[in-house]
Amino acid sequence: MFAPARLVAGPGRFVTLVAVFVAVAACRSEPGPAPSGDTHPYVGMWVTADQHIRQELRADGRYDEARGQRASAYTGRYEVTGDHIEYWDDAGFTADGRFDGDVLHHGGYLFYREGSPAHRRAAGEPGATRRDG
Repeated sequence: MFAPARLVAGPGRFVTLVAVFVAVAACRSEPGPAPSGDTHPYVGMWVTADQHIRQELRADGRYDEARGQRASAYTGRYEVTGDHIEYWDDAGFTADGRFDGDVLHHGGYLFYREGSPAHRRAAGEPGATRRDG
C-alpha cells in the first residue's frame, strides 16, 4: 500500500514522500493461515500413545506442541494437502508428516487423534479392539 504525502521543505519547495507499509507476514516465505472456514479433517489434538508429546493443530493454520511438562516446546505454522502435512516452525526448521486415518506419522513418531479408537488401542486401554476404528 502506498500513501503519498507532501512536506514543505522551504518557501515554495515541496518534497513528495511515499510511505510504504508492508505487513511482516507478507515478507515470510511460509504459507499463511488457512482462510476462515477452510479447514481440514485433522484439526484437533494429536498425541503419542503415552501422551508425552501433544500437538494441537489449530484451525487458524498454527500448531502448538508440548513435550512432557514443557508447554509450547515447538510452535509454528502448518499446511495440510490431502493426507500430507508440512510444518514451518517458528525457530526456522521445517518438517513434514503423513496422516493415515487417526494416525499421524511425523518425525519418527506415531501420533494419534486424542481419544480415538486408534489412540485407545495404542495406549493399551481395555476394551479397545481392532474393530472399533
